[in-house]
Formats: sequence, C-alpha cells, structure tokens
Amino acid sequence: MLKTVKIPIADIYVPTARRKTLHPETARLLAEDILENGLKTPIQVRKDEGRYVLVEGLHRLEAARFLGETAIDAYLVQARRH
Repeated sequence: MLKTVKIPIADIYVPTARRKTLHPETARLLAEDILENGLKTPIQVRKDEGRYVLVEGLHRLEAARFLGETAIDAYLVQARRH
C-alpha cells in the first residue's frame, strides 16, 4: 500500500506536455468539491534530480493552487520517464 506524504506545491514540476492537458474550468469545479469534501485521492509524483515530477493529478494540483494551498498530499511512486 502506498504511503501518503505532504509535498510543497512549489516543489512539484509539471511537464510541458502534461500542462497542455489542463482544463481550467475542471480545476475550478474540483476546487469547489475539495472545499466541501476534502481531497479524496492524493496526486502521484516521482522524485527526479532534487524535485518532484507530477505523474498523475494535474487538475487536483491546480485546484489546490487555486485554493491557496502550499502543500498537497501525494503518493511517491516509481515511474518511467516518458
């Protein structure tokens, strides 16, 4: 079972190709849901050369940013570079 860790949002790098898939309205609606119900599923990141790289959870990450959060729950996973 994966362990959840709290990671500073400023330390998470979002690859350019993944950033292009962002839908701001989806992130805004998700932010509203997080306010009401909390973050149900942590994002997934991998460690890479002193930073964290987003693997899964772009809209959750952006929703947390929208809400002014400074850290987010994440699973630290082993993932291949694409």
